[in-house]
Amino acid sequence: MSTPSNLKVKIFADGADLETIKNFNYNPIISGFTTNPTLMRSSGVTNYEKFVKNACDIVVDKPISFEVISDDLKEMETQARRIASWANNVYVKIPIYNTKKESTKEIIKNLNLEGVKINVTAVFTGDQVKSVLDNINKNTNIVISIFAGRIADTGEDPEKIICDAITNSKNFSNVEILWASPREVYNIMQADKIGCHIITATKSILDKLSLFGKSLDEYSLETVKMFYNDAISAQLKI
Repeated sequence: MSTPSNLKVKIFADGADLETIKNFNYNPIISGFTTNPTLMRSSGVTNYEKFVKNACDIVVDKPISFEVISDDLKEMETQARRIASWANNVYVKIPIYNTKKESTKEIIKNLNLEGVKINVTAVFTGDQVKSVLDNINKNTNIVISIFAGRIADTGEDPEKIICDAITNSKNFSNVEILWASPREVYNIMQADKIGCHIITATKSILDKLSLFGKSLDEYSLETVKMFYNDAISAQLKI
């Protein structure tokens, strides 16, 4: 039975709460961090630059990703350069499109040639992966985040898209494929099995890693006891 410590896939913590980031930074199984504007909003972040710099004061020797927030392509590129300047371990998250479905491939190309580390986010299709690979060099580190959980929500199997992405990027030693938006701990096992480089997960999933290797018989009994105790506490009668 695999344990979190012997998995080959790198686990990145996904979140925007500084105290949680600090705690996970001490955890040896956490290899990096990701954030996004939705998580920042949920955590009450109001000053973007202050948050990024505080997070980078905590995370100094692991990669951490922060996303541009403009919808204008030119401004998106300007923001990316500014974010990248705040710390050497920063990856700038660039969405595959803006909200008008205008491709960001030229931004990705320009920043990549300048040596800006990029995390291309909101990737859902093989064609989108190809678009990224067609517009990057083989020197500057880049992560391609494929939203496996959201793909699975549509009834599609995300593993094929991710496997194809891994195969198609093999000639790029600077490219890592990231399994994004997992829905359960088992997704970590799936990502590891297919050779995915990184999987990112929120605290709610990471907190369940302690269940790895747990006896299913024991877990079954605990579940029965939970139902029984909840019935008693609710004073249910038949």
